[in-house]
Amino acid sequence: MNNELPGLIDQFLEYLEIEKNCSKLTLRDYRHYLDVFSKWFSTTLPGKSVEDLDLSIIRKYRVYLANKQNEKGETLVRVTQNYYVIALRSFLRWLIKNDFKTLEPSKIDLPKTESRSLKFLDKDQVDRLVTSCDTSKEDGLRDRAILELLFSTGLRVSELVSLNHDQVNIDRREFGVIGKGRKLRIVFISDRAAEWIQRYLKERKDVFRPLFIRYSGKIDEFGNGEKMRLTARSVERIVKKYVRAARIPVDATVHTLRHSFATDLLTNGADLRSVQEMLGHKNIATTQIYTHITNPQLRNVHKNFHSGNK
Repeated sequence: MNNELPGLIDQFLEYLEIEKNCSKLTLRDYRHYLDVFSKWFSTTLPGKSVEDLDLSIIRKYRVYLANKQNEKGETLVRVTQNYYVIALRSFLRWLIKNDFKTLEPSKIDLPKTESRSLKFLDKDQVDRLVTSCDTSKEDGLRDRAILELLFSTGLRVSELVSLNHDQVNIDRREFGVIGKGRKLRIVFISDRAAEWIQRYLKERKDVFRPLFIRYSGKIDEFGNGEKMRLTARSVERIVKKYVRAARIPVDATVHTLRHSFATDLLTNGADLRSVQEMLGHKNIATTQIYTHITNPQLRNVHKNFHSGNK
């Protein structure tokens, strides 16, 4: 019976793509997580079907995940193990919705993971980072514009590299971006970021469509510049380059600048709901990870009442 499982997984992924409008990256990840479960299930429990799923089988699968190794020969960390279980719960929820008899997904608990420290840069560190670019060269202007835009908007790297000229309205200081789940949101450009984007575009003599292009490799002379588009990996390398150059004592990434954007807003008095909208978080609980470091009331209590303060 479990030879039906791959077909059901295919149907579930079609549902995610068509009905839930999930991105290709999300579909790829869910495909991977559920294929791992399907292969384990058919090997460990031949002849069984999704109707036979119970908590004892899920426990055996959790033990398998705890001992599973990645490409580097390392066991999966707890957070990664949870991704597999989250995908399985979503799949079971879809099965029940479509009148299949199977294990109720709410019965599958996710163990708490260790809270990860939130890395972000303060204003001085951001200033050191962006001013480390050599803006006497066009690629340096590009890098400064990228860093300023990341801190100004909180964009994800995939959102940044997909930007085109005609998307960004410098005069209005805003533009639309399609984020996770293909959800459209409006992001706003700071005056400083707008200035550096303008300076960068003024130096550009090409007619390529992408907002940010590469300056190495073969030039795409006849296309619309799609082959010239900067990749996400290249942007990650650019950020790392200037983190080292500025001697920032944080192993900062593109996502660190996203954290810094949110932290900067909340520290200066922005409300959580507004920051949620600007980050494109579906659930406000995701945005709440920032509150423990940006709560001015707690800071004032410590300042006023701790004996170590003068």
